[in-house]
Amino acid sequence: MPALPPSTVPLLIGASSLMFAGGLNGLILPVRGAQEGFSAFSLGLLGTGWAIGFIAGCLIVPPMVQRVGHIRAFGAMTALAAVSILMSLLLMHPLAWVPLRALAGFCFAGAQQIMESWLNEGSGKDTRGRVFGVYAMVNLISNTAGQMVLPLGDTSAATFFVLGAVFYTLALIPTALYATHQPRPLTEVSLDIGRLWRNSPVAVFGIVLIGLANSTFGTLAAVYGNQIGMSVTAIAVFVSATLVAGALAQVPVGFASDRVDRRLVLIAVCVGAVATSAWFITAAPRDIVPILIGAGFFGAFIHTMYPLLISHANDHAPEGDFLRTAGGLLLLFGIGSVAGPLIAGGMMSLAGPEGMFVTIAAAHVTVIAFAAWRIVRRPAPEHGEYVRVPTARYNTPQSLVLNPQAADSDQREQAQARGTAAPSPDAAAGEKPT
Repeated sequence: MPALPPSTVPLLIGASSLMFAGGLNGLILPVRGAQEGFSAFSLGLLGTGWAIGFIAGCLIVPPMVQRVGHIRAFGAMTALAAVSILMSLLLMHPLAWVPLRALAGFCFAGAQQIMESWLNEGSGKDTRGRVFGVYAMVNLISNTAGQMVLPLGDTSAATFFVLGAVFYTLALIPTALYATHQPRPLTEVSLDIGRLWRNSPVAVFGIVLIGLANSTFGTLAAVYGNQIGMSVTAIAVFVSATLVAGALAQVPVGFASDRVDRRLVLIAVCVGAVATSAWFITAAPRDIVPILIGAGFFGAFIHTMYPLLISHANDHAPEGDFLRTAGGLLLLFGIGSVAGPLIAGGMMSLAGPEGMFVTIAAAHVTVIAFAAWRIVRRPAPEHGEYVRVPTARYNTPQSLVLNPQAADSDQREQAQARGTAAPSPDAAAGEKPT
């Protein structure tokens, strides 16, 4: 197997700093907000603000980079992200935190896209798979480390806000010192819901609800932990356990989905998520050991749904259309992420901490019903290959470009640029959607 290209190593170090800051920023706000007495609804708005900002960053930053260049745009993104977390320390009020969290989401999406475009530039066809795999691993480890650092200090002090700003700023150094030329333009993703729906209604319908469920947990898990009396250490382990379990579960879930109807596998993992949510609601555990065991099962279920739906959508998409399909689904996931924390925050204010799992279970039950209906309506297509992607909360169109399965899309675009024959985006328009 080819070695990791040396040019990508400084960029992976920068990516680790960015993801560390993102993990720390995403957990310190709900933990500190709960300590300050902010309501669950107002803390849910933080997730809504993040999702709105992240979507805006995916759409606005690419043309911005074309105007001012990668290096200057990246510097602006990391600086503003550092400002957002420092201003959250100075303005300790939910009305200030929501727009600041939206700014952080915008900057994080922009900075990550630019960083990933450099990684794509430094990886060739024979090394892209390895770069993508290492990048996904760096994302998981760094994000988890950012969360796990919270038990090492006092969350009521300024330390972790300042530390988050430091690591956002450190992410700038590799690009500032290493970059000698501008990489290729960032990929812009258009959202054609009609086209995606014709290809795969299950993917479109399911991705919005899974975005709602996953963003609910990503934003409010710390609030849930605080309300049931968990320590900061336990909250950090609780949140991190779901990410690690989700990463480990991708292998068996991918193996199963490559052999049977992916919609059946989706229903199975949704049933598992509903069952785990129901256990958290009815048993209302308060001891750390059963909570962490439940978190492991829960994470294994919820974090495999997004790649399942991307894989299912690509089974129906025209050849060489991976980027358009996966990118469109990414934006739909973001749209669902806007609503989830808002709904669940209100539910927790009314029903207590278990209201988070009520919201998540309701979303998964709806996905189960729709997928079952589509199975009755249409047979399963021929399988492509299961798509392994990092957690969607931090995915951008550029991380999809890094995926080795984007190679077909690159070849198709190059063929079109040369004027040679290439698969048409509408070549499979007559295929039956599922």
